[in-house]
Amino acid sequence: MAKSKNVALVLGSGGARGLAHIGVIEELTRRGYSITSISGSSMGALVGGLLATNKLEEYKNWILKLDKFDILTLIDFTFSSKGIVKGQKVFEKMQELKMIPDISIEELPVPYTAVAVDIINNQLVVFNSGNLQNAIRASISIPSVFTPMPYNGTLLVDGGVLSPLPLEFVKRTKGDLLVAVDLNAIAPYEQVIRLNSKQIKNSWMKDNPKVEQLIDRWDKLFGHTTKATKEGEKKGKITPKSIGYFDLAMRSVQLMQSQLTQYAIRVTPPDALIPISKNSATVFEFYKAAELIEYGRRQCAMVLDEKGL
Repeated sequence: MAKSKNVALVLGSGGARGLAHIGVIEELTRRGYSITSISGSSMGALVGGLLATNKLEEYKNWILKLDKFDILTLIDFTFSSKGIVKGQKVFEKMQELKMIPDISIEELPVPYTAVAVDIINNQLVVFNSGNLQNAIRASISIPSVFTPMPYNGTLLVDGGVLSPLPLEFVKRTKGDLLVAVDLNAIAPYEQVIRLNSKQIKNSWMKDNPKVEQLIDRWDKLFGHTTKATKEGEKKGKITPKSIGYFDLAMRSVQLMQSQLTQYAIRVTPPDALIPISKNSATVFEFYKAAELIEYGRRQCAMVLDEKGL
């Protein structure tokens, strides 16, 4: 009996690691699979929305051009009592580039679901209808990082708080394959490609002490794999000394999300689970796009080959 080529795709939460979703999608497409439904949490909701609107290739081409300084300029720091980043600047940029159309979820060519959390009433909010932009903005609002999204008299935050891998919310069709991408896998990580200097910073920054100082402070607060310490830079690995304040907080959240993910997998076992190591990138390391996309592709190929799919 021929294997189904239809895929119900579940894309997990995990900040910049969500760029690995792109590699997974490309590998599935390369093998002739048709993605017939999507559910996503946080970055998974964004990538899933871009896929559903046929804007994923544009987003990929854009994100691949960004270096560390570009990412820094897209982050609108606010340091309010509700979060340190508004998140509006990057959304406005994507809207300017017409990557996230102002349409309803019902208009999408495939069933799409994004999850967020009502932090006031302590409950999950499932977006399978309504405005797509609102669904994505709510789902990516990492608590204490991005400011929450006001919605119907309450505040919505990142779907990963309660559902980092929303397996139960993807629409299924008879005979399809359930494929899930876990961005919080507790697994070792080895870089698949090395970043060149352009991907890390433009050459002009090397002669600008103020910019260099800003980048160094950024690394110490948000990063763990570049210049947080000479030890981390030399080894390209996470060490106790190379973990910054923000990274420590995020790694604690990731551990919780890993446990929630394992529970979701036991309740709704996927046909193929693509593991993306939680050590592959921190929340804001979007300048590692080329590396993460290739990592996602390789992880997907490995799992599909193992399962004969």
